[in-house]
Amino acid sequence: MWKKSFLVFLFSLSVQKAALDCERVRKTNELPSPSLHSETDTVRRGQNVSLSCLQQNKSLEITYFLFRGGKCLQTQDGKGEPVTFNLTVSEAHDLGPYKCKVQVANCSKYSLPFNFTFADPVTAPVLNISVIQTKTDRYITLRCISFNGSLPINYIFFEKNITISPVISKDVRKPAEFNITKSNTAEVKEYRCKAKNRLPDHAKYSKPVTIPSTGGDCGPFCLQLLLPGLLLVLIIIILVLAFWMLRKYKANEKPVPGVEPKQCVSSAQDGAKYSQEIHYADPVFQQVAPRDQENSNNSKDGYVYSELVL
Repeated sequence: MWKKSFLVFLFSLSVQKAALDCERVRKTNELPSPSLHSETDTVRRGQNVSLSCLQQNKSLEITYFLFRGGKCLQTQDGKGEPVTFNLTVSEAHDLGPYKCKVQVANCSKYSLPFNFTFADPVTAPVLNISVIQTKTDRYITLRCISFNGSLPINYIFFEKNITISPVISKDVRKPAEFNITKSNTAEVKEYRCKAKNRLPDHAKYSKPVTIPSTGGDCGPFCLQLLLPGLLLVLIIIILVLAFWMLRKYKANEKPVPGVEPKQCVSSAQDGAKYSQEIHYADPVFQQVAPRDQENSNNSKDGYVYSELVL
């Protein structure tokens, strides 16, 4: 009987000692709260990620626990080095919140919660360029947009491989714009842009767009710039010609004063084999003055007859 009482006494002492040790650890901060972090908090669906739990006290043998909500997912023992937990984020419930717990004896501490966020990678952006040409300068507007990818998206513009713009962030699906002014030059200019959102290592570049030199033939690019103006000029010319032809047609339809319209007489031969139309012109009579005084009394006035046209 006394042995059983002695064992209970020893167990009570050990519990009290552990409680005193845990209280001492808390007071001396020998077991601070751990930190839980990942290389990124933005992930794609189905992405493998790693969560690291770090305890600053490197002299203690510590047991590490990873929780998602109230569920314990993994357990590891470690000392002096961060412990890494690997998992896959596929569904909405995999986003978190996650917590890391460290435990020494019956003393334990929890980290702050950590959550992931789903994001879609950007697609290759599209670069459009508009140019206003003067005698001395070019005014260039660069527009870049990625039509897919989680917002916000950061854009940067390049001339060849040299960055020419600051980071332009867009939290709406609209193109980023950047304006530059260049002096007229014979050098060909090449531009492109880069789009990147919160997903690491998923930046995309546009296809390069070339602006030809100001001298000589500028090729398809200049044709693209001039085509709207040429089409407008062509439409105006067509409208003017149509209007002129309409006025000419209406002018020809007006009847000639004092002249009766031509008559048309149709005659048929051999039944319905063929028909012939004869057009008669009205004769025009003009009075002619006498040639001399002598014949003026003895002769009648002369007349001139027009020919009949068949």
